Amino acid sequence: MTRRTARFKTVLTALAAWSALAGAALTTAAPAGAAEDGTEIAPGVRYTEFDVQAAKGVTHAHLLTVDLRSSRTSVGLLYPGVVASRAPVSRLADSLGAVAGVNGDFFNITETQHPGVEATGAPVGPAIANRRVLKAAVPDGQRFGPALPPGATTKDVLGVGVDGRARVDGLALDGSVRTRDGQFALGGLNQYALPGGSVGAFTSDWGGVSRARAVCGTDTDRAAPCSSDTYEVTVRDGRVVSAADTPGAGPIGADTTVLVGREAGAQRLRKLSAGEAVRVRHRLVAARSRVPYRFALGGCPVLIGGRPLPGLDDTTSAVRTAVGVAEGGRRLLLFAVDGAPAYRSGLTVAEVADTLRGLGSEDAFSLDGGGSTTLVARDPGAAAVTVRNHPSGGAERPVPNGIGVFARS
Repeated sequence: MTRRTARFKTVLTALAAWSALAGAALTTAAPAGAAEDGTEIAPGVRYTEFDVQAAKGVTHAHLLTVDLRSSRTSVGLLYPGVVASRAPVSRLADSLGAVAGVNGDFFNITETQHPGVEATGAPVGPAIANRRVLKAAVPDGQRFGPALPPGATTKDVLGVGVDGRARVDGLALDGSVRTRDGQFALGGLNQYALPGGSVGAFTSDWGGVSRARAVCGTDTDRAAPCSSDTYEVTVRDGRVVSAADTPGAGPIGADTTVLVGREAGAQRLRKLSAGEAVRVRHRLVAARSRVPYRFALGGCPVLIGGRPLPGLDDTTSAVRTAVGVAEGGRRLLLFAVDGAPAYRSGLTVAEVADTLRGLGSEDAFSLDGGGSTTLVARDPGAAAVTVRNHPSGGAERPVPNGIGVFARS
């Protein structure tokens, strides 16, 4: 067991204990039987909508209940094919053949603090699609989205293993760069922000968006200036083919890895010369599960073992997206709050946790909300999905990823 794994297990144990001791009862409640009501849109997949009486008024909610025990039903990552890209949830679902879905992780939506630097649209946390590792997590201080509760990190994920069970877990990057002078740790993988003093790897999964954002901000301050000490090395077929003083842009070939360094990481990369052999290795290591993940995406845990995490925001109401894990990971609840003007009171994060607990969830995971909140589902027999909630911006916001529900006839 690694120290990182041990720390994560300790945090989860502490969270459950603190929540039990807190004992503060929340008042939000979902209607009894809501998870079983509604319309079957595919084998093992039901859609329903209902009202939630929250502290600041009635909020309308939409729910997809997915039975993962069905051999005809599965869930997976919706994404545009590369990490640094966005598209509406309906387009992602239709392009991949999903019968339903919701939006996913928080993402690098703007760069007002760094003039001239392009917002990448890349998500905050780790991502896995069809067992393929797409990216690792940015530092906690580089996160977009509401403040994390105590003990939560950007490495937290909601995933489904190859055993078909859903879990809340953590995924940490384990990577290295080996050169003729030795080996050093890899600090990032296809991330819009790299830890200070590190080297990050960018692959074809990143896309063609500029890598300049990766060297901006610090581990604790997203708005801090971009680093002036940077270096980039391109490795093709295991050998250095080019170098530059600043991060570049453009598509990356399947046989190519671009290494971007900042501060001490840049100094390491400057020692490499053209033609030198370089080996880059990377994987994501789970904090709890030994079962490989078929899919995973980032967000924030709000409920563990039936207990809300301590420190959840119970004052700020907003449009929310979340996912609940029930029946030992055999049932998934995809939840979205309506953004229509008549239902704009929204829910607090604490109310989201309590609502999903009322629907039978043992664990729950908060995803991006506000203008990103989107839930889509096909009508029975339809060839395309329909947006079921009313997005708060009046139309779907392009997002980097989501959770797709797939069904075989």
